[in-house]
Amino acid sequence: MNTTILSTNAATAASPARRKFLLRSWLTRHPSAFTLLLIVLVCIAIGALNPGFFQLAMLFDIVRACTVLGLFSLGVMIVLAAGGIDVSFAAIAALTMYSITKVVLVYFPDASMALILTSGAVGGTALGVLNGLLVDWLKAPSLIVTIGTQYLYRGLLLTFVGTVFFMNIPHSMDAFGKLALWRHDTAEGLHAVLPATVLVLVAAGLLTWWLLNRTLMGRAVYAIGGSLAIAERLGYNLRTVHLFVFGYAGFLSGLAGIVHVSSTRLANPFDLVGSELDVIAAVILGGARITGGSGTVVGTLLGVVLVTLINNVLILAGVPSTWQKVIVGAFIVLAGTVFASKRVD
Repeated sequence: MNTTILSTNAATAASPARRKFLLRSWLTRHPSAFTLLLIVLVCIAIGALNPGFFQLAMLFDIVRACTVLGLFSLGVMIVLAAGGIDVSFAAIAALTMYSITKVVLVYFPDASMALILTSGAVGGTALGVLNGLLVDWLKAPSLIVTIGTQYLYRGLLLTFVGTVFFMNIPHSMDAFGKLALWRHDTAEGLHAVLPATVLVLVAAGLLTWWLLNRTLMGRAVYAIGGSLAIAERLGYNLRTVHLFVFGYAGFLSGLAGIVHVSSTRLANPFDLVGSELDVIAAVILGGARITGGSGTVVGTLLGVVLVTLINNVLILAGVPSTWQKVIVGAFIVLAGTVFASKRVD
């Protein structure tokens, strides 16, 4: 009798610890669920302090703010999944968007938006492939290489391309930036507009998911990021993967630059400076490990939403802008604690 009672008490005492362990293990296996939980909590907190948050116009504003950040984050995520890191994406976007805008204005003012987007993608890919070649040739950490190319690309832009703002962007870019998938006018006089530029992010998300989950290159990316030695024994080519992931990150950066100019209707060579930390924060909050071998499209986009909410919407709840980085940092530490837990078989 006493033995049975003691066993029951021990099981009861252990059950909360067991539940905590199982919950932590589940969150480790499904990091996007943790990110989604943080988003829900932030939305509830903002909505409780400012009910005006729950409006269609606000949702569309968040979507608009997520577009460029999301394109950057998808590129950084795929580089992280391969065990590298890229901080030159903003410089690639700036050089690409400004150069193409200037060339189109001077020589091809009637160029179509499809041609401009293609040019941005090609230019960004070329700069990204250069990153991959340097990482492979120099055998140096990708962080060091891309810090160097970040300064190189910005220096080329400001020294040889130009520093003058272009307020009169090409007509096709201006029209694309104004194009709406859906418009809605509220009774309070607010204009809710879902921009067509979000289609670029949707297409990029679908393409990235397909590449990572349905192609041999996607398997190679995760394999090399998980264990380089094992991946090489399996026959995966490190140079090919480097060229692919950095080229793909450059491809998305070029698109992001064109979308940015179209949305803001301004070609500013000094734009996008300082966005690197927000992008890396979004990717980490989305569940990608800095050591490589992990990362998902859904998790990354949820991380983008979370960072966008903190950077653009917390002001509605009366949170000073100076606290935004504090909150993002706290979330990264919290997420890192959860995601670093050992997986349970």
